[in-house]
Amino acid sequence: MRKSSIKSPKEDISEEIVNWVVKGMQEKKAQEIMVLDLRGVQNAFTDFFVICSGTSDTQIDAIADSVDKEIWEAGKLHAHSIEGKANREWILMDYYDVIVHVFLKDKRSFFKLEELWGDAKFTIIPD
Repeated sequence: MRKSSIKSPKEDISEEIVNWVVKGMQEKKAQEIMVLDLRGVQNAFTDFFVICSGTSDTQIDAIADSVDKEIWEAGKLHAHSIEGKANREWILMDYYDVIVHVFLKDKRSFFKLEELWGDAKFTIIPD
């Protein structure tokens, strides 16, 4: 049986959210933006991870705020949850099918989140 190339509405909205996330990150000069497409990974709990780095706690806070604002303005969606705003070293934003990770550069190097999902399709967004 051939797999259909028609996308479901869920896939379309997940991809739109990813675009909004990337735009919000770029607005605040996020570094090393990477999109991990997990839709083909067995037992993945979400469709996408979008990961970026910032150089200071102030910048990663601003990046997270920019992402949240962009998603609200473009799609009228709120995050299911946001973790790490108080600590400002690793901010995680859960939009159900898209999980956003905003790291301080050294914390991203330490946790190496990308390596945990080696089966994902990686897209690096140019600076």
